[in-house]
Parts: sequence; structure tokens; C-alpha cells
Amino acid sequence: MTIEYIRYELNKHRGEELIAAYAKAADALKASPECLGFDLAACEEAANSFILRIRWSSTSDHLQKFRKGPNFPPFLAAIQPFIGEIAEMRHYAATGVEWSR
Repeated sequence: MTIEYIRYELNKHRGEELIAAYAKAADALKASPECLGFDLAACEEAANSFILRIRWSSTSDHLQKFRKGPNFPPFLAAIQPFIGEIAEMRHYAATGVEWSR
């Protein structure tokens, strides 16, 4: 499994607009077999900062299957206005160090 983190620093848009865009883009992610789950978090200390976390079956599946598949165009159309406000977008591998209640 690969975890993609996308950090947004909004300068041109409001947080509500980003949330609405990802609510719309969610259908494309849910329809993609490569996507194992996702969540969008808003920073409590800085209203213009957001982190999107997407769990993919692998980096290759994300880049080769999702991005070249039928679910990517509607996903991209929904979030296109925010691409210029991405501060960081990277893939990470889980280390196994985790805990939750």
C-alpha cells in the first residue's frame, strides 16, 4: 500500500470550495479499484491549509492505472482549480509503526 499526501496552501480559494470540490471528486476515487480510501483534513491553526491523504494499492497503480483510467478525468475536472495551490504532493510507504483507538 502507498499513501499519497497532498498539502494545500490556499491563496486563491476558500476552504469551503476545496471541500466541495473533493466531495464531488470522491465519486471518482470511490469508483477506482486502485483507491483504498481517502480523507481530507483542515488545519485548525491555519484556515488555508489542508491535507489530503489517499491510500493507493501501490504507487504504480496510482500513476499507471488510475491516472490513465476512466476515473481520472472526472477527478481532475473537480479539483483542477486547486492544482496551483498544492504545496506538496508525495507518495509514502507505511512503516508499520501505528496505533489507533
